[in-house]
This record gives sequence, structure tokens and C-alpha cells, in this order.
Amino acid sequence: MTRLLTLLLALFALGLTPALPARAADDISAASRSVVRVVTVAMVDGEVVGFGHGSGIAISPTRIVTNAHVVESAVKYPGNVALGVVPSEGQKSYAGKLIAIDTARDLALIEITEGRLPAAAVYTGPLESGADVVALGYPGNVDLATARSAADYITPRTPTRSEGNLSNTQAVDGVAMLVHTAKISRGNSGGPLVDGCGRITGINTAITRADDGDSPFAFAISTRELTRFLADADQQYAGIGTPCLSMAEADARDRAALDAESRASAEVNAAKEAAAKLDRELRQARAEEEALASRENRIALAGVLFVIGALAAGAGLLFYSQKNMRNAKIAGGAGAVLVLGAAVLFVTRPDAHAELAATPAPGAATGTAAPALAEGQYLCTIQPERSRVTVSATTDVPVKIHGGGCVNDRTQYAQGSDGRWQRILVPNEEATVTVASIDQAGKEYRVDRYLLDAETMAKAREIRAGTTLKGCTADAGALAALTTQQEAIRSALPPSPNERLVYRCQKSTAGAAAAAGATGG
Repeated sequence: MTRLLTLLLALFALGLTPALPARAADDISAASRSVVRVVTVAMVDGEVVGFGHGSGIAISPTRIVTNAHVVESAVKYPGNVALGVVPSEGQKSYAGKLIAIDTARDLALIEITEGRLPAAAVYTGPLESGADVVALGYPGNVDLATARSAADYITPRTPTRSEGNLSNTQAVDGVAMLVHTAKISRGNSGGPLVDGCGRITGINTAITRADDGDSPFAFAISTRELTRFLADADQQYAGIGTPCLSMAEADARDRAALDAESRASAEVNAAKEAAAKLDRELRQARAEEEALASRENRIALAGVLFVIGALAAGAGLLFYSQKNMRNAKIAGGAGAVLVLGAAVLFVTRPDAHAELAATPAPGAATGTAAPALAEGQYLCTIQPERSRVTVSATTDVPVKIHGGGCVNDRTQYAQGSDGRWQRILVPNEEATVTVASIDQAGKEYRVDRYLLDAETMAKAREIRAGTTLKGCTADAGALAALTTQQEAIRSALPPSPNERLVYRCQKSTAGAAAAAGATGG
């Protein structure tokens, strides 16, 4: 046994990891990649005298939560017990050090001295009895059945999942515990209990005894106790309080919200059209009244001129009979002019029916071409009814857009086949691919996040490396290459994201927009 443990310690120190990555896109698989095996190795005078292990989950890229009783030997014998962290995938195991411990709550915080892990989110909302839950970890009975050598204990591999339901919340020695039916055993200690979206709902810590055929139940430390412990340790974490929805449910809710918005918009447009029709009818009536008055005035004036002209012509005849040729010519000419003017006025009288000039319908184009992408500075606010939130904060996002798809002065977006402008962000360290997109009008900003396994992330990074575009550009060739690259990355992603955040954007009058992490700016 001593030789076995010595070999185990040596392999751990070398970080031997012939792991095969798990390929899955669901939320539980994503949460599994945050789960680790916590190993303790005790040595005295260079000899291995003890070995233990439990489970844990990353609460930040470098910090892991586990049970206090998993690391209690490291507390009692700090000079003789080494802590190790074995991730669920990757190429290396890591040394760890104890940061904080609370024996009353049975919680501990470990920090890895190198490497980074995908951090899980803590669900801070209410849990109902009967809710579906999943336990993740490394149960010892599975290890006994599968481990064939010391290397198996430090080889990164996917944690075991066990499904169950939440029974209720019980206080045990003053600590709030979740009682649930997901099966756990020795080795699960410190591992998470998660909801259907992969968010931490508790930290598994104990099971009941199954004597005389009794059914066992499991206990998990509630997130109320966990968040207090993290606050006492000054440890930041991602807290999500929105209920868990499947992507199908989120899509259905999004469609319902869009339908309601479309109906409201149609009602507004109908009201505008009705108002425009009434306004046109009133203007038509006024125009016809004015046209009729103008016609009557023209006819009346023509009549007056005709009468005066006739009188002048009669005077001219009178002067002619009196042989007063000069006055006869004057009176006769004036009369002829007046009669002719009267005829012209009568002939050119306006129509009694007026035709209004055509006016554009509400929302119709005015002939001015719209820009390819709306420019300006926007403040985008989350739309909960259209979003599926699993791991991210939902604070407002400032977005600054320039022509040609330059966002926040430094990130180039490309126009996709659906008309939206998008940028796919593939980070070097985090196991998350983000697709950020903006509609052409600048009214909707959307973030799709894919929590991926190591193999898929490696493929996405390989595709990204083919085209390197730093900053914004107007070069057509560079934009075409970016579009081709993004389509290739999209083809490597799962059909649906793990998270979708939909924001409504409005023009902002504040100072220059701060670069938002989700935009890559």
C-alpha cells in the first residue's frame, strides 16, 4: 500500500494526465467541467502515511469550494499533508493551498497555484420541494470499481452525475441543509448539487445510513450558508437568481414576447394610420372648401368684369353715335379688355374638387438610404422575458457603434446572412465561446454563450488562429476573411447555446461608452 501511495504522489507531482475530454453541450456537462477531485497526501519522514480524496467545484478560475472535513488533515498537519486538485479534463493536475475553512458549516476554500478552471455560478433564487437536482463528484465506490492503478486517482476525468429531487430544507446543528434524493457516497463530499441549468444549489456533505432496508437520503449545504462563507472569505462569485429554463422554453418565451411586441407595434401603427386617415380627410374637406370658395370668387369676379366690360362697350357705342371717335375707341377698347379678362377668369376657374398630394404611410421609407449599421452610443438593458440566464451577470451594457461595424472603438463586427452584425469571441483561457451580435437598427444586442469541452475549445481556437484581426478595419478583404472565419467557428459549435442574453438598446447621451466584456471591446 505504501508503494502504491508513493507512486500516486509521484504521479501527482508530475501532473500525469492522459485524459480523454468529454464532448457534451448540455448545462450539466458544462457544470461538470468546473468539478474537481480534491486529494490529500500525508507524509512523515518521506513516507506516505495517508491518502484521502473528495470533490470540489471551482467558484472562480483559481478557487475551489469543498467540505472542511475533506481537508481537515491539512489543517491538523499543515507541514505533512499536501493538497492537490485534479480537474475533470485537461492536461495537468495542480497543487493547492488552503485559503479559508469553516468547520461549523463544513466548508473550505482552496486556491490552485497555477492553471485556471471554468467557474460555476451559484443559484441564489428560491428552490421548491420536488425540484430536479443533480449531484456531481467522484464517489469512492465508483473509484473502487474502475481504478486499476494509482494513476487513475489523479487522471482528469468526467465526474459522476446522479439525478434526484429536492425534498426540503432542514437545519442540522444550526446549518441550513438541503435534503435530496440524488445518490452520493464517500468521495462526493464537497462536490456540488446543481439545478437543471448547472448552477450550484448546494454542496454535498453527508448521507443517512440505510439500515434495515431504509432508503438513504443525502444532505447538501444550502447556498445561503455557502454565500455567507464566501462573503466571510472575501471571495467573489457569480450569483444568479433567475429561474432555470430550458433553451426550448426560453425560445418559446422569446417568441411570445416578440409576438406581443409585434401586436403592440401593429396596434400603434394602426392607430397612427387611423389618425393619418382622419387628418387627411379633414385636410381634404378644408381643401375642397377652399377650392369651392376660390371657384366662386373667380366666377363672381369674372361676372363683375363682364358687366363692367359690357357697360364700357355700350359707352363706346354711344360715343361712336355722337361722332366722338377718341372716347369711343377708349371705351370700346376698355370694354373689350374687360370682357376678355372675364372670359379668361371664367375659363381658368379652379375645380370644386381638390386633390391632396400623396403623403408617405407611417414607417414608409422617405427615399433616404439607411446606413448599413446604425451608429451612435447606446445603453443596452437586459430583457428577462427573452433571455436564458445561467452563468452571467445581467448589468446594463454600454455599446458604442461606428460605421462599418466597429464596436467600442476597437472590435470589428461582420455582417451575417441574417442581417445582424456579429463577432465570435474565442478566449485563450476560458472554456467559453461568445457570439455577440447587434441588429442593423441598433435596437437589440444579443449574447449567446457556449460552455464547451476542451476538444471543442481547441478546435475553435485553431480556426480563430487562421485569421487574426486586431482592431477595426474597412478593408474588404479583411472583412471577408473575418466573415469566413466566423462561419467556420459557428459550424464547430453545438446547435444551441448554454446561455442567451437579449438586451434592448436605446441611444445614450452619457460620455464615451465603456468597453463591455461581452462585446470583446
